[in-house]
Amino acid sequence: MSQKMLFEMPILNNIDRKIIHVDMDAFYASIEMKRHPDVRHKPLIISHDPRKTHGKGVVTTANYVARQYGVHSAMAAQKAYELVRGHDPVFITPDFATYHRISDEVHEIFHEVTDVVEPLALDEAYLEVTSNKLGFKQAIDSALYIQSKIYKNLNLTCSTGISYNKYLAKLASDYRKPFGRTVILPQQAELFLKRLPIEKFQGVGKKTIPKMHELNIFTGADLYEYSEYDLIQLFGKMGYMLYRRVRGVDDRPVESDRRRKSVGKERTYNPVVYDEAFIQTQLQKFSEEVAQILQQKRLQAKTVVLKMRNKDFVTTTKRVTLEEYISTASAILKVAKELWTEYGTLTDGIRLLGVTVTTLLSKNYENIILPLSFN
Repeated sequence: MSQKMLFEMPILNNIDRKIIHVDMDAFYASIEMKRHPDVRHKPLIISHDPRKTHGKGVVTTANYVARQYGVHSAMAAQKAYELVRGHDPVFITPDFATYHRISDEVHEIFHEVTDVVEPLALDEAYLEVTSNKLGFKQAIDSALYIQSKIYKNLNLTCSTGISYNKYLAKLASDYRKPFGRTVILPQQAELFLKRLPIEKFQGVGKKTIPKMHELNIFTGADLYEYSEYDLIQLFGKMGYMLYRRVRGVDDRPVESDRRRKSVGKERTYNPVVYDEAFIQTQLQKFSEEVAQILQQKRLQAKTVVLKMRNKDFVTTTKRVTLEEYISTASAILKVAKELWTEYGTLTDGIRLLGVTVTTLLSKNYENIILPLSFN
């Protein structure tokens, strides 16, 4: 049997599961709009106000009004202000203690339906509802119960995606936001994926898009025409994954026992540091080391934490939870620098500095061992 024929073996696809992806709609911003109804129709940005911090700050999230002007998480607060200047913007400092408490209440509702819950962040999770506590025969009934209960109890909305695997459920929840509910049945998956822009496929990022376009791959339908053999030659392990994803195949389980862990690097200094250039060098070094560990462990992260301790042993930790997962040194460094710019000071020196990432998610598709290598 030739090498190429090995890639033409039938692919098994488990279509018997019922999985829901729940994504809270602009979670932090929605909580603040509930607290402050008068800002609901204004561009609301969850961040320190750069007009009061000499331009310092980083956006945690924003409501949908602000997003219409191009504001997004991890953006410099000053840039966000420039985008919404003249539209009566509102900046609110994030209150993570409240966000954690409300997230716990949301997860209590999840567990009314099923204990097979895989949290991804404070505002999203996968739920396996093939068997469920309330006896719903249809997954859409479980999704409706969750959305209704969250709205009734917390006056917050969420979007749900329902399908037979995690990949399709996640795509479905993104399809109609906010307060959407989308079902992708097995018989609908192929058409849905073929219509999907190539930019929407997991793993296809800014660096990959130009190569896809050079190959005349603009939609899932274009991707579908490529053989598994050719996609692996072109894109390696990502090609292996994309061949399966465009065919609606994703056998990853919902991992209810997934523990939130962290990856970090820090260093204690003696004597105490007062040099800004040295701090910047250390932030870059830590970001590179953390990114290397993420790559080795096949992980990606949503939260970046900066830890600082001054000469008087006063320790401060500041964090930003992003809307998208990151894993590169440049992405981690960008957020770490924003946190240092906003919260760091050399007035009392730095005795300890560290960069940590949390809210981790496995890059499962990268763990696949391909049957062949190409030289």
